Amino acid sequence: MTAAGGPRRTLETPVHFLAGVGPRRAELLKRLNIFTARDLLFHIPHRYEDASTVTSIAKLRVGDDATVIGTVISKGILPTRKGLRVFQAVVQDASGLIEAGWPGQPWLDRQIQKGDVLLLSGPVRFFHGRQLSPREFVNLGADADGTMGGRVLSVYPATEGLSFKLIRGLIDRHLDALLPLVTEYLPAHLLAEAGVPALPEALRAVHRPTSVAEALAGRARLAYEELLFVHLLQRRARAIAREARDGIRFVRKKTLTTQLRKALPFALTGAQVRAVKEIVADMGTPTRMHRLLQGDVGSGKTVVALFAALLALENGYQVAFMAPTELLAEQHVRTIDHLLAPLGIIPVLVTGSRTVKERRLAATRLESGEPVIAVGTHALVQEGTRFARLGLAIIDEQHRFGVDQRRILGERGSGAEKPDVLLMSATPIPRSLALTLYGDLDVSILDERPPGRKPITTALRPEHGRTRVLDFVARQLDAGRQAYIVYPLIEDSEKVTLKAAKTAFEELTAGALKGRRVALLHGKLPAEEKDGIMRRFRDGALDALVSTTVIEVGIDVPNATVMLIEHPERFGLSQLHQLRGRVGRGAEESYCILLGDVSPEAAERLQHFLDTEDGFAIARADLELRGMGDLFGERQSGVPTFKVADPLRDEELSEVARAGAERLLAEDPTLSRPAHQAMQQVLRRQYGRALELFRVG
Repeated sequence: MTAAGGPRRTLETPVHFLAGVGPRRAELLKRLNIFTARDLLFHIPHRYEDASTVTSIAKLRVGDDATVIGTVISKGILPTRKGLRVFQAVVQDASGLIEAGWPGQPWLDRQIQKGDVLLLSGPVRFFHGRQLSPREFVNLGADADGTMGGRVLSVYPATEGLSFKLIRGLIDRHLDALLPLVTEYLPAHLLAEAGVPALPEALRAVHRPTSVAEALAGRARLAYEELLFVHLLQRRARAIAREARDGIRFVRKKTLTTQLRKALPFALTGAQVRAVKEIVADMGTPTRMHRLLQGDVGSGKTVVALFAALLALENGYQVAFMAPTELLAEQHVRTIDHLLAPLGIIPVLVTGSRTVKERRLAATRLESGEPVIAVGTHALVQEGTRFARLGLAIIDEQHRFGVDQRRILGERGSGAEKPDVLLMSATPIPRSLALTLYGDLDVSILDERPPGRKPITTALRPEHGRTRVLDFVARQLDAGRQAYIVYPLIEDSEKVTLKAAKTAFEELTAGALKGRRVALLHGKLPAEEKDGIMRRFRDGALDALVSTTVIEVGIDVPNATVMLIEHPERFGLSQLHQLRGRVGRGAEESYCILLGDVSPEAAERLQHFLDTEDGFAIARADLELRGMGDLFGERQSGVPTFKVADPLRDEELSEVARAGAERLLAEDPTLSRPAHQAMQQVLRRQYGRALELFRVG
């Protein structure tokens, strides 16, 4: 591509045409979603090795983590008793010499020659004296100046057959030719507000930084763009949605809602009062509500949703309340029935397992137009279910439904009237992150727990304490309580030595829990069988449940007082928090016990969970330690994934990006002005949804 008279290289040049790539490496690069020169240029390091500060070899001490530059004065391959071949080299600078060892890398003997100058970074260990264990090395060549300074080394996401060093070499080889092809497309005033460099300089800084600070500044420009684009997409989506659909203007009649407030056997928390006000205000506008109600386990989301439901009933409308499982739908019906009994309101249950007679009666009530709260599963969105006057759709555990199911329920209604939508989630995340992830929604957050709820005693116990832990569980069962025992796997695997649920079930029923009523629950069981087991446990027909994480979002069993979790290091903190939320729902003292020997690193991580029951604090710690992917899994909302930005770490940058997005759209709602067209083209290329969201007119 670079030969005289050959095709001109562009950012769209297929990567296999670049020097040093070829067909085989091009296939490997596809695994990293690198197809063009642009993709290679925007393949950003995920960390940096700071080798910018060079230490003289004479000053190295065992335990140091250091960078040295020295000349190879001798080298060779050393076989060990276990058959491992170790490449060793002795390097020397003006102050002294040290041996460096690379276990299992004998092929380095062909790459490193006597007289080469090496930059080495890594820990200094004791092995027949001092030895450097290079985590990183760069061969500066035989002609390099051994007194030169160090550098910051970029470490890239890699794949099998294509190491990060090979990728670093490819990018470095083409960087000078590709950077001039890049032009900045974000408005200069936005970059100034965010305090980030222009795009060409940012890309140079992330790939070839002279300091870690410079690399981070370049990364900030790329992170800012991702955050800005997400905020633009979400705000435009919300604006279009509001323009395109008129909602129902609910009038606050204060009849049923006032009766509920007086009938409640407890006072609402400040967070609940705030959320109710936000929802009622939304429902009182002529545009449709599209709001997320987010709260920790036990924060009282259902009660808040009931105030919204009663506002709809007061105005003569019907309410659909959708839950992901029949058991949860049944639980909601019991809760609603109990809370609304003083008002004389009886909810109707709509699930696939109802009898023909029950389904016919439910259909009659819904088709009559009678104000009613219909609680159900996905059966609410099936063709056989028709609402005469649906005014509000409430969707619990909204992330467990597909986008289409949520959309269909939200579009139910009569004629031009479409219902307001209230989504609920029990996955607590920091408010700033919620506003980034769910920017197309209004967000209400319940960050207070109702007073009077007893704390759950939480402890980490080592493997040698297993007998005492199981004795404690047995005493709880003797007292008439129930217990969950949770494992991360279903079956034992040759590759994994963890105790699996099936094996544990057999051991427990033959040993510590012999004679008890114990059942095994896991995700591979048919849905009907899973529901049957959970119903038996709920109704007290089982003493203990040996389970995988299928109980993570489950039903209320007030009599369950023990949550025993094996191999806790295999779970995320937020997942552990959801599991702990299965107990502590009754009047009795409850316990969450983590059992197993864990590494010091895992123990330090688990301490965040042991120290607090605040789901928001735990979620923040989980995000900081494990990243967003582990907490959220595969998202269904259509929010673009972040390659560079971290909405938690980049909290302040996200706020700047949100403000910038709002100003841009206030000035130019469709981004059609000449100054914004280059940015719109990038949006269109990177996010297909932009074609729809930024349509003109």
